[in-house]
Amino acid sequence: MKDKYVAYVGSYTYTGPSKGITIYDVDTEKGTFVKRREVEVNNASAMILSRDKRHLYSIADEGIVTFDVLPDGGLRQVAVTGIRGMRGCDLAVDRKNRFLLVAGSHDGKITVMKIDADGVVCSIADGVFHEGLGTVAERGFKPHVTCVCFTPDEKYACAVDAGIDQIKVYAIRPRSGKLSLAYIIRSELDSGPRDMVFSEDGRFAYVMSELHNEISVYAYELTENGPEFTLLEQVPTVGAKPSDRSAATSLYMSADQAHMFCTNAGDNSVAMYDRDAETGHLKQRFVLPVSGAYPKDCGLFPGGDILYSVNHTGDSITFFRVDYEKGLLIMRSRPVKVYEPNRAVLLNLAEIKEG
Repeated sequence: MKDKYVAYVGSYTYTGPSKGITIYDVDTEKGTFVKRREVEVNNASAMILSRDKRHLYSIADEGIVTFDVLPDGGLRQVAVTGIRGMRGCDLAVDRKNRFLLVAGSHDGKITVMKIDADGVVCSIADGVFHEGLGTVAERGFKPHVTCVCFTPDEKYACAVDAGIDQIKVYAIRPRSGKLSLAYIIRSELDSGPRDMVFSEDGRFAYVMSELHNEISVYAYELTENGPEFTLLEQVPTVGAKPSDRSAATSLYMSADQAHMFCTNAGDNSVAMYDRDAETGHLKQRFVLPVSGAYPKDCGLFPGGDILYSVNHTGDSITFFRVDYEKGLLIMRSRPVKVYEPNRAVLLNLAEIKEG
């Protein structure tokens, strides 16, 4: 199974033909996905692999669905666990595979789920509903937790709230999973923070703001008094002449930590940045079209030279070769058609650890 990859693509199932999760074989030579089969999940808005790659966790209307990952990359459902809230939109798992964080955009909630010794999401450890009012009518007037992640030291859980323009940082107890508020990053008014990524060395955090179309770069430090974030710079996610309807949608950092990518809906583009590992600063290299509407997620193939864009309202996934030297995207293969895709997760089958 060495160097054989599969991709899991989650889609909405409200009205369209999708069953929820589509499994693809990844053709790394041609730079495309080849459809294998579909697995039924109600409105798979986000997915994440367990740390040992033996399980896939997916959001569904019913809560969280746990799948066993089979040796060939197939999926076998083993459990469905409720979250006592509305359907989530983002997931994060700790290195020891003890806790799963769930972001709730619809109800403004962060939920901590326990994972048992068999890798199955089994119960709720804690949950916190955010409170407060924003100012943007229709979407920012109440809490919307759009992203969750652990700090690199895993002492804290971050909840990015686009509705009240804050990132709330909670201390998480290592045994119980209980949360207590430790720090608040206050974003600019009406900026709509949506996504957050940490560097692997734990020194920097990147927060993408949907409505201001910018990435805020923070220095992160764990002090005697707790976590501390210092704003270093803000860089645009769009070019000089963006669409009036542009809204940043997702962040992705390359495996070598040398580049950052950000997708923009409305503008239907992806921005690429060079990243300075010492200073954390970003330098925008290009903003180019993705040949699809509402790119909601993006990522790189193994090797880092092929970019895929998950185009939600375009019902497609598009593929490009990245020319890092010239700062270009070159269409690699035909788009893959898939109904309302939300997110893609790639897996190297050789990384699945035996139980």
